[in-house]
Amino acid sequence: MAESGRPLNPGRQLHGARMGGLSVRVAGSALAALVLLAAPVALAMPRYRAQAIVQLHYDTGNPLWALDRRVMACTFCHVNEGGGAPWNGFGEAIRAGFRADAVAGQKGKFSDVLYAVLQADGDADGDGFPDALEIFARTLPGDPKSRPDQPLAVLRSEFVAAGGAAQYAPKAPKSSGSTR
Repeated sequence: MAESGRPLNPGRQLHGARMGGLSVRVAGSALAALVLLAAPVALAMPRYRAQAIVQLHYDTGNPLWALDRRVMACTFCHVNEGGGAPWNGFGEAIRAGFRADAVAGQKGKFSDVLYAVLQADGDADGDGFPDALEIFARTLPGDPKSRPDQPLAVLRSEFVAAGGAAQYAPKAPKSSGSTR
């Protein structure tokens, strides 16, 4: 305090919890809100992975799948756990699908390319199990060490009974509701 009995820093009292007219509580609340609003961006999945999770039904039974990176690891298509180049065999098959789509003059929609790769019945990792069957068994189609536990014939029979590759077909676009 100055000799006049007034605080040296008016508006900046240490015990009054005010900083330049802004209370510490308000500042703390604003910071907390900013962190909470930024969290979904920081946790967001790459668009293709989010689309694949829904198209391949990996979201079934997990309402928080969009926040759970274990639902579909980057190594589904990439060699490295953090994604990016290089791609594994399955990722390369998808990339080749995009190139083929472009050569054919198509728009290269991810859902269509993914479905075409699965319909081709290829085995990108060469482990003896076609990619679509590995996806059905929830193993990694680009990793030869990740193989279904069931024999191929049994798995194929269950896959066909569940709808085969058609269960991974892209969803038809929603109509506008117009009946013209």
